[in-house]
Formats: sequence, structure tokens, C-alpha cells
Amino acid sequence: MPSSDYDPASLPDLLPLYYRRLFPFSQYYRWLSYGGVQKNYFQNREFSFTLKDDIYVRYQSFSTQNELEKEMQKMNPYKIDVGAVYSHRPSQHNTVKSGTFQALEKELVFDIDMTDYDDVRSCCSAADICSKCWTLMTIAIRILDRALQDDFGFQHRLWVYSGRRGVHCWVCDEAARKLSVAARSAVTEYLSLVKGGDETVKKVVLTEPIHPFISNSLEVVEEYFSRYALRDQDLMGSKVSVEKVLALVPEDARSYLQQEFEKEKKPEKRWKLIEAEAMRKQSTAKKGQYFEKEIMLQYCYPRLDANVSKGVNHLLKSPFSVHPKTGRISVPINVSELDKFDPFSVPTISLICEELDRPRPGEEKEKLEDAKEKEDEKDAIEKRKIRDYKRTSLAKYIKYFDQFLDGMARSWKGERLRKSDLQKEF
Repeated sequence: MPSSDYDPASLPDLLPLYYRRLFPFSQYYRWLSYGGVQKNYFQNREFSFTLKDDIYVRYQSFSTQNELEKEMQKMNPYKIDVGAVYSHRPSQHNTVKSGTFQALEKELVFDIDMTDYDDVRSCCSAADICSKCWTLMTIAIRILDRALQDDFGFQHRLWVYSGRRGVHCWVCDEAARKLSVAARSAVTEYLSLVKGGDETVKKVVLTEPIHPFISNSLEVVEEYFSRYALRDQDLMGSKVSVEKVLALVPEDARSYLQQEFEKEKKPEKRWKLIEAEAMRKQSTAKKGQYFEKEIMLQYCYPRLDANVSKGVNHLLKSPFSVHPKTGRISVPINVSELDKFDPFSVPTISLICEELDRPRPGEEKEKLEDAKEKEDEKDAIEKRKIRDYKRTSLAKYIKYFDQFLDGMARSWKGERLRKSDLQKEF
């Protein structure tokens, strides 16, 4: 069943099957308990469920993986959001003395939504996306992932497709989870270049000298700019888009370029004229004129929802949640294969539930194994669940999630050994 066959009306029938047989509860619990080193870390985490008819249930919390499983299978949420780790169990927040219930920790998160690019994409608008504008998400991930690793030293960055029109990043390092609101704001400010609302024409202003972070970001943008902006978005083709670009050029260069564009109609050559004029200005001006770079960044640089990143108590849609409108699963993205990621090939809940019913080689043997395993029913259920998702299109995404979790576990082990060695020295 292709993803286009998903019918939102089928969701109430599909969710019970998804949460019973396909949702990766063991990996999910492993992620959010972070090795179980800190007492009550998982228990004090807030979950929020959106149920059918937009019924919103906040401050859910669970003591164990089993408790979380049972509640999700009972409630069958249309959407799952993950919040902060609090000072007390969120489910008991009404019983705690006023002012003492506080958000203590949360992953440093980023939310990038395609609707924030509506002023610079011509192929789609609002919630719609296509392969042409998805390039913006690829650029955003590449720029931010490099900066988070190289500029801030964060090692454990989980990128997740939202299920419809954007991407989320969960920075899971202990140092990132412990950041204060002020520190989160500082990181967000560092990564924010496009500033100003709809009324602001020029949203990127560069000063001398150009910061190394911006230079690195420009290298990524330059890789995609010709194909994405000049070809796919026809940036220098239509009259309307050319006028929007020229509005970002200094006045004394604008009239010259307008005259040249009357003679030159090819988009690539028009862009070459802009670059040449910027170079000429840079060689003669007292202060650097970087208007061609400013245009490239305004059209391609990541646009962050700053409020999501700055707050500790902000909720964010969970990995492996289902998008009710598209039916697509919010799956982790393998950054090492980023250019191959296609949002339209992400499995829908209808597809993976249908894949469960398909017979496959070795099925009879597994049934015999299941019969033998009945002596240890809990273990048998867990093994059957693993086999279930492995027979669907969800398998490769859960495998990548496993690899991400293994990487975190290795660093915890290394950190524990390091602390143990330090104690021995003293």
C-alpha cells in the first residue's frame, strides 16, 4: 500500500496495532532513561498525549517501560510530545507545593518548519512540501549538525523527520541536557542569522570580518544554491522573484543590474552579474559589501523556531509518533546518508500495518519457536515484537535509532571508566 493510500479516517483502527506490535518501546525507554544512572530520571519526565478530537493530556509520567507501554496501548495517542525532566513526577504536579514543581533538564532541541520559508520558496506554501523545497531541510541539517558538533562539541545529535513538513533535532549529551535557559538562548542566538518578520525586507546583514561559522555555513549553501535556487526555484527567472532579489541589493548597484537584466535573461548568467557586482563593490568599498552572500543566506539558511530551543519546559513531538494528516511516522534521519533521505518514502502507519499481514519465508519456523517460548511469556512477547517491526519498512529507521543509542552507551561507559580511574588516582 503506497503512502498516498493512507486515509486519516483509518487511524483509530491502525493505532492499536501500531502500539501493540510495532512501536519500539524498549529502544524508546533506553533512550529516555540515559543508562539509568540518575535516579528518577525517566519517572520525572513529562509526556503529553493528543487524543482523538484534539483532546490534550499533559503531565503524563511513568515509572517503568511497562507502565508507559500499557498506558499508550490503552489511550492510543494520535500524537506524542516529550517534555522536560521535572523536580517531581509530572503526574503528581497538582499535589506538590506551589512553586516547587520545576523543569530541571531537557535535551537541547531544534524545530525547523518549512512554513517559515514561505517567503523564499515558489514551489509550495503552507504545509505543502515537494522534493524541490525539501533541499532546504537538507541544508539546515548539514549546517546545524556541523556547528553543534564542531563549534559546541556535542556528540549525540538525533535528527528526526516530523512526519509532514519539517525536522527536529534532539541534542542528547549530558552537558546539553543540563543547559540553563540563558545558555540555550545563547546557543540559539549563535545559530540564528535570518531575523525579522514579514515586514522586514533584508533579513540577513553581514559585517566584517565574516565569522568562521558563517563562512562554513556559506560553503554548504554554495553546494546547493545553483540547483536549488536558480533551477528549482527559478530565483532569477520570473519578474516577481527577480524584483525580490534586487530589493536586497544596495541602491547604487540595483539600477545597473536592472539594466543588465534587460539584456541577459538566463538565470545563471544573471546571478553571475550579481556576484561580479558584489566583487567590484568589495574591492572599492571601505567596508565589505557582501550582498550576494546575504541573498544566498536569506534564501537558504536554516530558520529556527527560537522559542522551542530556548525553553527547558517546551514540548516537542516525539520520535516514532504518527502524523495524523499524512500517516507518516516521525523517523530518525541518518545524517551520513542525508542526501538520500526522501520524506515521501517514509513509511505510513497504513503501509507498515499492511506489511505485518504479508506472509514471508521462515514464518512457520517462527511459529514453532513462539510455541516453545511460551514458558517465558514476557520474553516471547518482546521477541515477537522485534520480529514484527523487522518485517516492515520501519526496520531500517529503528536500526539507525539502535546505532544512535549504542553510540551514547559507549560514551557513558567511557565516562564511567574515566571517573573510576580518577578516583583511583586519589
